[in-house]
Order: sequence, then C-alpha cells, then structure tokens
Amino acid sequence: MTRIDDKFAALRAEGKKAFVAYLMAGDPDAATSMEVMKGLPDAGVDIIELGVPFTDPMADGPTIQLAGQRALEGGMTLQKTLDMAAEFRKGDDTTPIVLMGYYNPIYNRGVARFLDDAKAAGVDGLIVVDLPPEEDDELCIPAQKAGLNFIRLATPTTDDKRLPKVLTNTSGFVYYVSITGITGSAEAEAADVGPEVARIKAQTDLPIIVGFGIKTPERSEAIAKVADGSVVGSAIVDLIGKGKPVAEVLDFVKGLADGAHRA
Repeated sequence: MTRIDDKFAALRAEGKKAFVAYLMAGDPDAATSMEVMKGLPDAGVDIIELGVPFTDPMADGPTIQLAGQRALEGGMTLQKTLDMAAEFRKGDDTTPIVLMGYYNPIYNRGVARFLDDAKAAGVDGLIVVDLPPEEDDELCIPAQKAGLNFIRLATPTTDDKRLPKVLTNTSGFVYYVSITGITGSAEAEAADVGPEVARIKAQTDLPIIVGFGIKTPERSEAIAKVADGSVVGSAIVDLIGKGKPVAEVLDFVKGLADGAHRA
C-alpha cells in the first residue's frame, strides 16, 4: 500500500471524490513554489502532482511550457525537485506526491538511482508521459518493485483494443485525459467524460481521475461527479505565472477542491 492507495481508501470511506492539484517545481522560483506546495493540503488538495521541468514538454500547452521555462531559468533541476518533496515531507507525511514529467531526466540520472532517491524523498508515484506500455521494463516495473505507483494516462483515442495494454501494470489511479490535444487547450465536458470513465471502469478497479480542461470549481464538481475525482493544473499554474500572491493562488485551489468534494 502506498500513500495514494491509503488516500483513496480514506476518501471512499468518507464518500468523497478526490481533488488533485498540479504545480511546476521551481515556478516562478523555488521559494514560492515550496510555499504553494506546503499550502495545498490545507486548501483541500488530496494528491499533489509535482511537475519536473523539462526542455521539450510535448504534452503540455503554453501555460505549463512557460512555467517549465521559468523554473529551468531559475535553476530548478530533478534533484531540486526531489529536494522539494523531501522538504514537504518534514511537515506532512500523509499527502501523496506524484512526480509528473518526462523520461529523459530520469534516464540521465539512472533509473535505479532515481527510484532510490525518489523513495527516500517521500515520492509516492510517477506519471511519465512519454513512456508507453511497450517500455514498461524501462521504468514502470522497476518503480513498482521499489514501492512507487506508476500512473498511466488514458485518452479519448485509447480504444478498447489499446485500453487493456494501457491498464496493464498501472497502479494508484488512472489519469483520464478528457480532451485530445495539449494541456489548457479546451474545456472538459462531463457529458463526454462520463461514458469514457464508465468504459475504463469496466476494465479496472483503479480510481479514474480526470484532468485537462478543468478551470473552475463548477467544472471540477461536474467532472468529479462522473469520475473518482478531478485534477487541475494549467489554471493554477496560470495564476502563479501572473505573479498572484500565494494566498490568492491557494484560495483559488480551495474553491476547486471544494467543487470536487461536493460531487
């Protein structure tokens, strides 16, 4: 059992849906992103997705691309991202942390070393968007052996033939990408998402969390009603990028979390 498994068990016991928040490590600077991260649990966030900045973020829209650029220009690295997780763990040993990013920085570090360091830092799961199931031996299976959940993305184009392959070796939860395209490019519609979630649930007992295209508390609630929870990234990162005070960012996050928890 990981912190992710424990969190979903606790939410089920309370009859609540999950709210997941994404932020880019080091955006706009290390101190500010650390302050935001530490404030997320009190704002109602159940699981934190911590983005690892990368130079070629192919799945990300302009908002998160710019966040990654700001973070890299400020000197953020994979090691410093792990350091953020370790610092967070000094005050919170229960909120799950999922690292979200790309394989290149992990490969350059070395998989075995990365997994040891991630586990030591208090990381609970990984989303690595450019490693398909055919490459499970690279990172997915070693990660699971190390006690880390490996979370896979399913999309509207993941048909019934492909879906079983995507679900194989996935753990923690399934991240359903509600729209085709990059992050921040459109709005998620519950009427479209609901049938897709049901289709995935027919093949797995894992929770289904829906992301991409969720920008308001109302949308967060609507999506969570047809899934096991919602995740918001670009809308939060956009406020950070505009230089909004941390308190204002966290107040916005609280509204999104309250929406998901009302579902």
